[in-house]
Amino acid sequence: MRFWILLGVLGFGLAMLLWNHQDGRTFGLGNDDFSRMIQLTALAALLATGFVATRGRMSETLRNAALWLLIMLVFVAGYVYRDDLKSVAERVSAGLVPGRAVVTTGPAGEQILVLHKMDHGHFQVDARINGKSASMLVDTGASTVVLSYGDAERLGLQPETLDFSLMVSTANGTAVAAPVRLVSLAVGPIFRRDVRAMVAGPGKLDQSLLGMSFLGTLGSIEIRGDELRLRD
Repeated sequence: MRFWILLGVLGFGLAMLLWNHQDGRTFGLGNDDFSRMIQLTALAALLATGFVATRGRMSETLRNAALWLLIMLVFVAGYVYRDDLKSVAERVSAGLVPGRAVVTTGPAGEQILVLHKMDHGHFQVDARINGKSASMLVDTGASTVVLSYGDAERLGLQPETLDFSLMVSTANGTAVAAPVRLVSLAVGPIFRRDVRAMVAGPGKLDQSLLGMSFLGTLGSIEIRGDELRLRD
């Protein structure tokens, strides 16, 4: 019965709109306003017939109405606070996915890149070097960006043709390295061109380092607990 009443209301409204399409008005109302009135009338008819059908079960009807009201409030709240919820979701995923950076907005509207500390106690980030992905450790003690020999090969830098004439001090002692210039290096939205870097000799570095030749170009580097904040 409710289905046929709803169908009748919608059918009547559609017929009137088609009949008065060229005039642009139906019963003195603009066609857009009339179509909204038909929608509300159909909804009211549906609710009214539902109420009549369940008048002997008032408590159940009120409980169902309260449940639907709660569902609508949840959807409205989710829409209103969608940006905050997105930020929370990104922070949670950044804590679960190694190297995933989160972009937040500072008090002055500036973008801040947030990294979370890994289990080994270091900050790791997924960077893009010359357009290709590379996992790097953030190292403020490294004077330049330092690539492992394997990463240099994967990035197409052809390390076998480089001049390994630089002597550098590492945590494992003295090692040789070759100077290079990176066409581009990006971490999240932070993008730099022509970055000074070095390639470590074979077997001398397990993971590439994001050093000061990149970090030194930033506005600030801040550590808050388990978070590292990079401000462009």
